[in-house]
Amino acid sequence: MAMGTRKHRQRQEPLWYRAELAETPGHPFYEKLNRALESARFDLFCEGQCQGFYAEKKGRPSLPPGVYFRLMR
Repeated sequence: MAMGTRKHRQRQEPLWYRAELAETPGHPFYEKLNRALESARFDLFCEGQCQGFYAEKKGRPSLPPGVYFRLMR
């Protein structure tokens, strides 16, 4: 089937239900770390440093650099 010929696309149901997800408070270390990074404007700094490596309009939007670096911890 060629692209664009489907009349109506069905959305897949979520793999889990919100009520089944565990909800726990964040770890105090990471809460303090995130506050320190926010006060130091870490996200703006990362975006400025990484701006040259991101294409303007190519594919899906990527993660903001600050979020990416936080995921690597």
